[in-house]
Amino acid sequence: MNPRTALPDALDPVVAICRDAAAAILDVYDGSEPAAVDWKADRSPVTNADRAAHGVLSAGLRSLGPDVPVLSEEGTEAEWDAAARASVFWLVDPLDGTKEFLKRTGDFTVNVARVEAGRPVLGVVLQPVTGQIWAAVAGSHQRGAWRLDPDGSVRSLATRVPPASPLRLAASRDHAGPLVEAIDRDHPDTVTLTRAGSSLKFCRVAEGAADLYIRDGRTMEWDTAAADCIVEAAGGRVCSFAGDPLRYGRAPYANPSFVAVGDRSLNWRRFISSTSDG
Repeated sequence: MNPRTALPDALDPVVAICRDAAAAILDVYDGSEPAAVDWKADRSPVTNADRAAHGVLSAGLRSLGPDVPVLSEEGTEAEWDAAARASVFWLVDPLDGTKEFLKRTGDFTVNVARVEAGRPVLGVVLQPVTGQIWAAVAGSHQRGAWRLDPDGSVRSLATRVPPASPLRLAASRDHAGPLVEAIDRDHPDTVTLTRAGSSLKFCRVAEGAADLYIRDGRTMEWDTAAADCIVEAAGGRVCSFAGDPLRYGRAPYANPSFVAVGDRSLNWRRFISSTSDG
């Protein structure tokens, strides 16, 4: 990572809004407001921290331009439909990693992406517990990714070209999926597995701390859009197993199985084809 003095101007207001959302989450996480948990129809948890962050992000992003709709995980179906019909919209996960929040691992994030023509052109991922921020712009006139540390320093991000072995594979703490578990089992000498929650796995790839993140389980568009932008702007690639970039704003807002890779020339398909479960 190379030092940089400041983030691009387009990122500053979004980062500020994400920090406000993180503060609302920490009010619950630190115990000043007790966590209250409900369960959605798919049996995923939602807390008052999710809802508080949603309120902060929705209001803040709309203040940047009321004509740009917000598609948030905690929004209404009417809001989702309005965003999906727009060529430009915000795609938001107010608290990515609610299970990690409840387990108090710290591995949860605030995710905000700006989507244009189905692809993220701006992304911010903020980890409330550490205050660390990963951010990127990937528009036609500017591209770059940065990490903002709690001390205020800003460094540009770049993915790494890995050595022949071992390859560093990022995986979910709770939802790695059968393919990743098979890779870990079948390639003990050439792959090392590191686990993390939420969109932090993408961030590890973007900053060169991991080489590959494979996900063959269920994810939603708000889980990936911001971090997708960051990996791509740092020099990597996020694509489906068929090799296509992920597209956003498509009901029912579920992603296909995908891979995030730091080195675009890496033959990641060999791991999928060589595992007994792949």
